[in-house]
Amino acid sequence: MIYNFDAVIDRSNNFSAKWSEMDKKYGSNDLLPMWVADMDFKTAPSVIDAMKERLDQGIFGYTTRPNSYNESIVNWISRRYGWDIKSDWIIFSPGVMPSISLIIQEMTEKNDKIMIQEPVYSPFNSVVKDNERELVISPLIKLEDGSYIMDFEDIESKIKDVKMFILCNPHNPVGRVWTKEELKKLGDICIKNNVKVISDEIHSDIIFKGNKHIPFASISEEFAKNSITCMAPTKTFNLAGLQMSQVILPNEEDYMKLDSAFARLDIRRNNAFSLVATEAAYNHGEDWLKEFLEYIEGNADFAINYIEENMPTLKVKKPEGTYLLWVDFSKTGLTDDEVAKALIEKGKVALNSGVSFGIGGKGYQRINLACPRPMVEDACNRIKVAIEG
Repeated sequence: MIYNFDAVIDRSNNFSAKWSEMDKKYGSNDLLPMWVADMDFKTAPSVIDAMKERLDQGIFGYTTRPNSYNESIVNWISRRYGWDIKSDWIIFSPGVMPSISLIIQEMTEKNDKIMIQEPVYSPFNSVVKDNERELVISPLIKLEDGSYIMDFEDIESKIKDVKMFILCNPHNPVGRVWTKEELKKLGDICIKNNVKVISDEIHSDIIFKGNKHIPFASISEEFAKNSITCMAPTKTFNLAGLQMSQVILPNEEDYMKLDSAFARLDIRRNNAFSLVATEAAYNHGEDWLKEFLEYIEGNADFAINYIEENMPTLKVKKPEGTYLLWVDFSKTGLTDDEVAKALIEKGKVALNSGVSFGIGGKGYQRINLACPRPMVEDACNRIKVAIEG
């Protein structure tokens, strides 16, 4: 490998939420953080070089986005997924969740029904409730050969009068990369019932071998017009602290609504570093990403082998995408509270409790594998200590 992903970097004093906010959630920062979904790797050198060049200018006034910014996004999406979008479908946003919140505000009314599939990234639940919409949950609990599958019968039974469906693709935390057939079946149900789809595809670049990310909107023009896609380079290149993402809206009416909403909030410009980082990542970051994906898949294989050999009461299936491992602790004989307490007090390791992801999360823990392998091994040893005895 050209890039050294084994290097352990001390992040304890760099204002990292992942390393410095554990006391708020777990009562201590003296833990190994395997929770917040960002990486413990340096980003691609091309991104660092672009930011250094920008830093050396020494002036950080208001930015303007050149045409090349959107072009880098268009080209990336075409190369990676074979989806040909137009530059004027793209709206800049500081983040996926702010985008989803604003979409809900602009395109639904108070008390409208919005459907999600739990267990899922917990802000999906809160963003619906915080905007005073009615939450409808189709549990993602059906398994086929150990893999989660959508319960289409349940979706169809509950989707009447639903205004919007928030899709997580690839799925956080269960690691599914939805197939074209699955997405088409879901999309047909939503078209039939006049339900707009918001597709959160922030993990779309983190796909393991043998799987392929299919943007929901790429399946057909009808799906494109009935959906809004949220993407970002932030998970891919560890840039979440730079606050940037893109919303893709092929439907002109939807585009005008969201564009006007961002204008009212005066959210129009990148910061000086997110501007150059996005272009550098999308134009020059693929070699780094290729090695990163190989390394992360190696982390997943290592962790799964360790669990199977040393902690047989835990059950885990290799994810198809994301750098997150969804592990079933239910056969340990411990309650969720007892598992959480043992992990913190005995193992000195911070994981995400499955119950925080909603229905279907009971008995599970989510482990972030986006770190050097020595940290993954350390985490596995700590988990083993926590559940022993």
